Amino acid sequence: MKRIRITPAWYFSDEAGNQIDPQLFVLLEGVHRHGKLTEAAKMAGVSYRHAWNLLGKWQEFFGISLVELQRGRGARLSPLGEKLLWAEQRVIARLGPQLESLGSELNLAIQQTLEGVKPVLRLHASHGYAVELLPEFLDELRLDLQYCSPREALVALNRGACDLAGFHLPQGPVGERLARDYRALLKPRSHRVLRFITRRQGLMVTPENPCDIHGLADLTRGEARFINRQSASGTRALLDGLLRAEGLSARRIRGYELEEYTHSAVAAYIAAGMADVGFGVETAARRFGLDFVPLASEDYLLLCHHRSLAEPRLESFREVLAGQAFQEAVLALPGYSLNRCGEVEGIEALMAG
Repeated sequence: MKRIRITPAWYFSDEAGNQIDPQLFVLLEGVHRHGKLTEAAKMAGVSYRHAWNLLGKWQEFFGISLVELQRGRGARLSPLGEKLLWAEQRVIARLGPQLESLGSELNLAIQQTLEGVKPVLRLHASHGYAVELLPEFLDELRLDLQYCSPREALVALNRGACDLAGFHLPQGPVGERLARDYRALLKPRSHRVLRFITRRQGLMVTPENPCDIHGLADLTRGEARFINRQSASGTRALLDGLLRAEGLSARRIRGYELEEYTHSAVAAYIAAGMADVGFGVETAARRFGLDFVPLASEDYLLLCHHRSLAEPRLESFREVLAGQAFQEAVLALPGYSLNRCGEVEGIEALMAG
């Protein structure tokens, strides 16, 4: 299947209009991960000679080395190499969901022109790693996936702009309070819940936890630098709910006002040394080599109209959710577990609080 994939490109404003080769970032990541240029070259799928020449080209451009080679001690990134790597990681992490949403729109339009009109399932959802997997497992069914806040997704479902709305509710009292906030958007007679997954959220901290952070109260000491999620996100709502439950003041958290827009962006911010701790899902922490302090579990749910459940596209979608291949991919995500994935239930339980 022909698919558009949109990725950021880096340009440097010299007279020649130079553009960084994307393989350079793979090399830098390989050196960071393995500490050897030979392993980094394998990771980038190039020869050692090509890797050496590529590093030499950009060292000449910047006038400073990107990788420091030490006899008998392998390789490590120079300060500039680290800055470039983490800058690229932050760009991808911050823009990734928006670019995926745009790519979904463009792919849908092109595929319908090439192949004729086929069933389309419109999913508006809060970004998450399990949701991110869905396009890989849908075959004949075309998925129009648009990332947005949980409230925006529910509003879109109510006005008929999507077929499924993805949102998440923490387990326990904090989730009950959030469910009350969503009450006006949940329609017991017309809406049904598709069970999906459960995931862990908590504190992402720098490796070996040098700031000795073991809970939210440790953030209020004012020593650790914190990076937050944007105010409209469900993750921010969870954090604020946990702070209220413990009687903690957000004003005492150093950096509470600084925001990033995805779990990965928060993790990349910390990995780049710009903060000591953030709040998000375990998968993001593990992917960026961070330690993780679990604080809450939450159910990620999909909401649809009752009348849609009998449609072939929803039936096909539920078969994917219940399928072994998709469920194994979910279980490979750190901190994720299945939660009656694909089963249908009423929304009364969500509104009981």
